[in-house]
Amino acid sequence: MATDYDAPRKSDDESESIEALKERVPDKLSGSVGDEDSDNPSSFDLPGADLSDVELDVVVLPPQDDEFTCTSCFLVKHRSQLSPQSSAGAPICTECAG
Repeated sequence: MATDYDAPRKSDDESESIEALKERVPDKLSGSVGDEDSDNPSSFDLPGADLSDVELDVVVLPPQDDEFTCTSCFLVKHRSQLSPQSSAGAPICTECAG
């Protein structure tokens, strides 16, 4: 049986108009912004989780012989990422030098 895909499809259960559907579903693409800043992670709370008494165990390793701290971004990097443009007193990584 051949089907005409360009023909408009209508069924009996499509009784609601587009306007009624738009009223039921909020417009997520509208320019309205709520009072809270969505980029602010401090307003994010885990539901039902009280983490105030939780202690974290962190192991801090001393600097290794093949690592340096970039004086621009302050990240610890491997010596292979040391920029040739950096001076002896101020090591800079290749990303910051670029």
